[in-house]
Amino acid sequence: MSDDAATDEHRRTAAHAYSALGCLLLDAGTSVTDVRDSLERATVASGDEGLAFSVLPQLIIVNDVRTGAVLAAGNTHGELSFRGAARANRLMRELELGHWPVGDLPARIQSIRETPRPHASMHWVVGNLLLAGGLALLFRCPWWAIVASMLVGAFVGLVITLLARWRGAVAIAPFVTAFVSTTLVGTLASAMDLGPVPLFAVCAPIAILVPGALITNALLELTATDIVTGSARLMYGLIVLAFMAAGISAGALLTGLSIDPDSTALVGQVVRGSSDLVGWESVPPLWFTWIGVVMLAAGIGIAFGSGRSLTLLTICVMALTYAGIVLFAPLVGNAVATGLTAGIVFVVARIVERYSAAVPSNVTFQPALLMLVPGTVGLVSLATLEGSAVTAALTVFISLCVGVKTAAVLTGVVIPPVRASARP
Repeated sequence: MSDDAATDEHRRTAAHAYSALGCLLLDAGTSVTDVRDSLERATVASGDEGLAFSVLPQLIIVNDVRTGAVLAAGNTHGELSFRGAARANRLMRELELGHWPVGDLPARIQSIRETPRPHASMHWVVGNLLLAGGLALLFRCPWWAIVASMLVGAFVGLVITLLARWRGAVAIAPFVTAFVSTTLVGTLASAMDLGPVPLFAVCAPIAILVPGALITNALLELTATDIVTGSARLMYGLIVLAFMAAGISAGALLTGLSIDPDSTALVGQVVRGSSDLVGWESVPPLWFTWIGVVMLAAGIGIAFGSGRSLTLLTICVMALTYAGIVLFAPLVGNAVATGLTAGIVFVVARIVERYSAAVPSNVTFQPALLMLVPGTVGLVSLATLEGSAVTAALTVFISLCVGVKTAAVLTGVVIPPVRASARP
């Protein structure tokens, strides 16, 4: 075989390897912008300059500028667990640093994809139980609502695992789960004559479906001028939120459920219950909100397969997010505090990712979104019932978007890029 033929064969092999790596990063929840940038840095580190990449959410296109050959690879795999995402990020970083030859990529990618995740369905159920209970505690719902949220959350986790078996059912999962959750809570409230129900007794069991990572990636892509992908993701994220609000509204109309208007709050705007209530109708002490933060983080870690180390990191991120909201809300208001906290946590996540290959920023930042966005979901769902909270919901959501986009621009300027000569 001539030298030219050997070179062409190597570049074809490299193109296949890079396309498989790009698909792996997409399954890890990385934005198309970050996937493209990472692949370009990897080609420089590996001496494969001349390969250009076009990245879409379900497609990687590799163009060999020297030969004109084009390779398109469709992404047909499922999403990775948080632990799998961390391994994918570590592999990408090691390749950028020149620690692995491109020829080793297929075997390492296959190893990550084939990593077993035992009892995944049970983890979804247990994780959503803890997540729902944590959110209900965080917003100081009455004890009966906390217990109900945990039980309904476990059932919703089971419904999600069943719907995930049918590809077409995934699209309606936000509506179905929101409808089921609201119907169960509404039926319980009616049977026990509990009167108006706290908002987060309804929203907490379905918060796991809030498209936080999707919206974050959309904002990153819009910031980097990936307009088509970013706008499509953002629109889909808003549609998911609308489906959830519609499911809550439908369940409330079916059961006659009424939301307690005094229970509407964002993080940092915790409702203080009446001291006259006793027993199951009383609310937890204020310091219990920190237990709610830990439960929320643990639930996310279990549901998304983080493992012990990443779950502990998630707890730290959630505590930082909650502390930021509590600190800034009295100074600048809840809307601005939400965007400011989101921006700070995003910058921290990017810095951690830059200096620790095992901790991708999407794994670090997504839990923060699950804490910040449910407030918006709750207000939107209330608006579908009373029409009085749309302005507040939009203000908070816009603040969140501005905070994340500003942080993305800052990190791109301040944080130095990975160099092939660096060492972990």
